[in-house]
Amino acid sequence: MEVRHGIQSWVLLLMATALSVRIPELPPAGVGDTLPTDLRTSQQRIAEITEMIHVASLLHDDVLDDADKRRGICSLNAVMGNKLAVLAGDFLLSRACVSLASLKNTEVVTLIATVVENLVTGETMQLTTASKQRFSMDYYMQKTYNKTASLISNSCKSIAILAGHTAEVAMLAFEYGKNLGLAFQLIDDVLDFTGTSASLGKGSLSDIRHGIITAPILFAMEEFPELHAVVDQGFKNPANVDIALGFLGKSSGIQRTKELAMKHANLAAQVIESLPESDDANVIRSRQALIDLTQRVLTRNK
Repeated sequence: MEVRHGIQSWVLLLMATALSVRIPELPPAGVGDTLPTDLRTSQQRIAEITEMIHVASLLHDDVLDDADKRRGICSLNAVMGNKLAVLAGDFLLSRACVSLASLKNTEVVTLIATVVENLVTGETMQLTTASKQRFSMDYYMQKTYNKTASLISNSCKSIAILAGHTAEVAMLAFEYGKNLGLAFQLIDDVLDFTGTSASLGKGSLSDIRHGIITAPILFAMEEFPELHAVVDQGFKNPANVDIALGFLGKSSGIQRTKELAMKHANLAAQVIESLPESDDANVIRSRQALIDLTQRVLTRNK
């Protein structure tokens, strides 16, 4: 599960401009001090750090899932082996930490460190889920936040903090990233059932074949309780995959997942509309782009 590579950078750079209501002077860098003197440069560094953490998480995720494809291309672990793939991910994380430390902002360092903690927590939740928890939408959404939305939400908040905004504005930035990330992942859940293997990262039906229960199946189980027994048995038997898909097709699981994604996308758009007013043309354009992005997340097909 992930937000598509590159989108984070666009969101963060747009957020940086969207929040350009008041840009304070950063203190000048001293001898040996690597703190960027330009606010935009430091915010761009957050975008770079976010991408490094994101790619590292994908490399590790592919090893854990034993995936041989990533967006239709051979995964690194399939080409170079698990050990090198893990080391590559570790290297990216280490470079992200070095770059993060150079910003010399304790609050931002704490936020991004929390992201890494959330990524590990989310993966652990997915790997060690007890039966009762697997049937909980609340548990699933928490796992989804940890694995997908934490990175973009905390990075958006970091952009606001670096610009010296109030706690209220920083929280609005956080909420935008959180809801955008959740909407994105919910649509990813849908596409795993409705998309094609050529357009999806690990191929259609990847999640269910790995025993990962996502929103469409959770909603289907609410309508057809007998699906619980199939989920409990697991999906190593292809027949169980077919049975689950049969129940899903009869249910409103796909539609309800789309509706939940729309709810979070609309919440993200409302956050942007709640930001302090500005008559700056660049700020207005960036905010509109962030709002437009919430709808594009809903209509994408890959």
